[in-house]
Amino acid sequence: MFNIPQGSVISNDAKKPVGGHILAHLVDTRVYLRKGRGDQRIARIEDSPRLPVAEATFCIAAGGIQDPTD
Repeated sequence: MFNIPQGSVISNDAKKPVGGHILAHLVDTRVYLRKGRGDQRIARIEDSPRLPVAEATFCIAAGGIQDPTD
């Protein structure tokens, strides 16, 4: 099979930019969205020339975007 050195980490980075390869090179700020617990969602600023790495938790409700209740 494969000869993988001991201590190596194999990673399949599934993060793909929306809009494809060309659009990925045109943006300045990258925000990753993921599902949290229950109805919560998490937005994480990963790469920005003006902003530090940070996360914000929010919920999407019938009335729009809201702060999480938990």
